[in-house]
Amino acid sequence: MRKEIVGKKVLIVGMGKSGIAATQALLKLGAIVSVQDSKHAEDFDQQFIRFLQNLNVKCFFGSVPEPEDVFDMLVLSPGVPPNLDFVNEARTKGAEIVGELEIAYRIGNGKYIAITGTNGKTTTTTLVGEIFKNAGRKTYVVGNIGVAVIGSALIAERDAWMVTEVSSFQLETISRFKPAVSAILNLTQDHMDRHKTMMNYGEAKARIFMNQDEKDVIIANFDDKACFGLTTGAKARIVPFSRLEQLDFGCYVKDGAITVNDGSKEVYICRTDQLIIPGAHNVENALAAAAISYFAGVESSVIGETLRSFRGVEHRLEFVEEIDGIRFVNDSKGTNPDSSIKAVEAMKGEIVLIAGGYDKGGDFDHLIKAFDGKVKALVLLGKTASKIKETAEKLGFTDIKMVKDMDEAVKAAYGLASPGDTVLLSPACASWDMYTCFEQRGEHFKTLVHKLAN
Repeated sequence: MRKEIVGKKVLIVGMGKSGIAATQALLKLGAIVSVQDSKHAEDFDQQFIRFLQNLNVKCFFGSVPEPEDVFDMLVLSPGVPPNLDFVNEARTKGAEIVGELEIAYRIGNGKYIAITGTNGKTTTTTLVGEIFKNAGRKTYVVGNIGVAVIGSALIAERDAWMVTEVSSFQLETISRFKPAVSAILNLTQDHMDRHKTMMNYGEAKARIFMNQDEKDVIIANFDDKACFGLTTGAKARIVPFSRLEQLDFGCYVKDGAITVNDGSKEVYICRTDQLIIPGAHNVENALAAAAISYFAGVESSVIGETLRSFRGVEHRLEFVEEIDGIRFVNDSKGTNPDSSIKAVEAMKGEIVLIAGGYDKGGDFDHLIKAFDGKVKALVLLGKTASKIKETAEKLGFTDIKMVKDMDEAVKAAYGLASPGDTVLLSPACASWDMYTCFEQRGEHFKTLVHKLAN
């Protein structure tokens, strides 16, 4: 495929991390590259703009290609809907429409482990990466986790493992992508502004195994019937995992221990009470990681040792500080209601919850119902604040404080909390109304909490 790239006219759409990485890689491989982004040139790092100019890259910043511009291929960044007018026009002219993940798979090296699901992707991907590294495997942890796949794929060895977090957006633009192991962790409502229906969302997720065959493996959540149902008709070997049932085959909890049955024997991994990461959802993440690793050939002792020592990921149930007996927890990665429900369930004692942000088209009824007496007050900010407030009041929850920004939110939550309580930032929404990403939101929260402590 690398030879096929030489001389191809390629338009990279979207200049985020993956778009920039794809631009650099395809230029290096000899493609004739153009780039497009809805932002204007002055909104980018000017060193990057000069880099493009020096290589005579045609740029469509704040604009779209003209009808006379013809391309062999469009590479879409994950945030770019594949049905934009100029994308459709290019498609009708014969351009192939793919994503950065697809291109990375075609031109790079390594065997892929692909992990998707509504929640738990980053934790599970990070955990699997740690297990593989501890097993002495050549490992790259990439994808939706924040590291463009293509940069690592170009330098990876043939026997390397590409442990890849994959979003539904990325899966929309694959065609040949074929992981050795795929995993679907769960399926709940998210990204309805893009996918419109749960059927569309599930179909996008199921594309992760569409090219897998009998030599490959699918890890799927047996307890989530919508999720497990996606595997119906799949050609690859299906390995279920379950927190709630002991299975005849797969990965499950038995007598308080994570256990694998590979069809010939039962293998002990570790006890669930030895996990450092809190919450029932993290038991599920650990089960998925154990199944992925075991059926990829990693020794059970390495899996167990890593599970016992893993401390989680930044911005996901991350302890920040204790001030006057009040714990502050950063769960900025809680970008949908189901994720925030899991965060609430994982906390001990009463909670003052900070929520709100960009509206992805979901509803918040289940979140409010999950408060179950644990959430004593709700501090709301961002575009969805009024929507969440209306839902909460409809369901009888009225201890609500509306604020204009995170600074006000932290101060208000501190004032509402008592010793023994937890102030939990778990927005149940994306960050794009006030921040560039959930990481920036989480960092701002932590800075404000540390400032409060001093």
